[in-house]
Order: sequence, then C-alpha cells, then structure tokens
Amino acid sequence: MKVYIVTDLEGVSGICLFEQTREKQPELYEEARKLLMGEVNAAVQGCIDGGATEIVVLDGHGGGFNFIPEEMHPDAQFITGIHRPTWLVGLDGSFDAVLCIGFHAMMGTENGVLHHTQSSKLESRYRYNGIEMGEIGQVALVAGHYDVPVVMVSGDKAVCDEAKKLLGDEIVTVAVKEGYSRHCAKMIPPKRARELIREGAKEAMRRIKLCKPFKLQLPIKGELKVGSKEIADQIKPRRAKRVDDVTFVATFESALEILDF
Repeated sequence: MKVYIVTDLEGVSGICLFEQTREKQPELYEEARKLLMGEVNAAVQGCIDGGATEIVVLDGHGGGFNFIPEEMHPDAQFITGIHRPTWLVGLDGSFDAVLCIGFHAMMGTENGVLHHTQSSKLESRYRYNGIEMGEIGQVALVAGHYDVPVVMVSGDKAVCDEAKKLLGDEIVTVAVKEGYSRHCAKMIPPKRARELIREGAKEAMRRIKLCKPFKLQLPIKGELKVGSKEIADQIKPRRAKRVDDVTFVATFESALEILDF
C-alpha cells in the first residue's frame, strides 16, 4: 500500500500567527518546524500501523525546506526543493491514498486559523465550476486526476469541516485546534495532537476503499479573485482573462492545470 502525504504548516497545533510560517522569524519559525515534524512523523507511523508499505511525504508549505531532515521518520521518503516540475511533485496513479497534514481553511472562512488559499498576501480565492475551494479541494482535484482519493485531513476545526463538506463523511479528519479568530485558537497540546493524528492515519488506511477520488466535469471553468485592484494589476496571467478589477477566469482541460491562471 503506497501513500502520499502532503504537508502544510498553518494547520499544525501550536501555530496561530503568520510570523511563525510566513515571515520566518528565526525563533518562531524554528519552533514551527519542530511542531510540524512531530505531526508528520505521527501521520507516517499511523500509516505504517494501518498497513502502508511505502510512504512519500511532500514538503508542501511555501518554497519547501520546512522539514528537519534528521528528524524525519526513517521509514518515509520526503520531497523538498525548488523549481518543482509540478505542484504535487511525485504524485501519480501508483499511489493508493493521499493524506493532508497541517492544513488550513480557505480564504474568508469565519474563525479559520490563518485562513487563506495559496497566497495569504494576495487574499486569493478560487472557484472551479462555480464551487469555491481552498487548498484541500485543490489537492483533491489533482489527486482525483490520478484516481487517488484524499482519505485524511488534519488541521483546525474549520478545515476539517471544509473537507467533510467537499469530500464526504468517509474522510478521516483530525482537528488539532479550534479558531476564535484568524490569529487566535484553542489548541490541543502537541503530544496529544500527535496521538490523534497517528490514530487517524491508521483509521484512514482502513477507509481507502470507502473514499472516492474527487473529480469535476471537464473542462473545468476556473475563477481567481484577489484582494484588490492593486494586487490584480501585478498579476501577469498565462492563460486567464481578466474580467473585472480583481477577477481572472480560465478554462482548464485537465485538473493538473488548475493553478495555472
């Protein structure tokens, strides 16, 4: 059983400020990296407990280099680095399942901790065939292209609710915090959060056959809306058409193209 784990940073227990994840202030960011490794390793071990025989972990936050290599679980392989040929590099149809660890809710989600979609600085929002999606939906669409289901999501309560609404009740969700605002949350302590993630990943292995790959009818009609005209003026679209001060639209023949506006 072959498993692909996508990681982010904003959804990890103990993290509630962009200064921990975006500005990379040394002390705050280094602590965040350690917290991330704890949850990644818990997910890896849970997959192994559930029968996984090959596990690949993508360093998915920002430009990579968030992992602490010496602390990575010895039974996992990991992907990091820049100039990636694809967004979810290494993912293909040979995998049985995708897990999303440390994720956050889409831009604009009430009480979503550090909520954003792709770029918090652009305040970007995405719709595909009329459905607004965050990064969970985007991962699920790309995985669905390869007929691979997303079987687990961990992060704050808001992203867990988002995952259930979009992908169905069979998906395993593990909420490690609950937001009071974008920058304030009630946290499950990291040691307990890791226990829950390990248990969740083990259960997710059991549910692989129950979870369906997520697909939309092709071609996919995409919409990208950013936070202001000034932001939009700085965007140089590759294929999209600008339809108003803040909105770009494009048509995608494949789910692999959905970020290529």
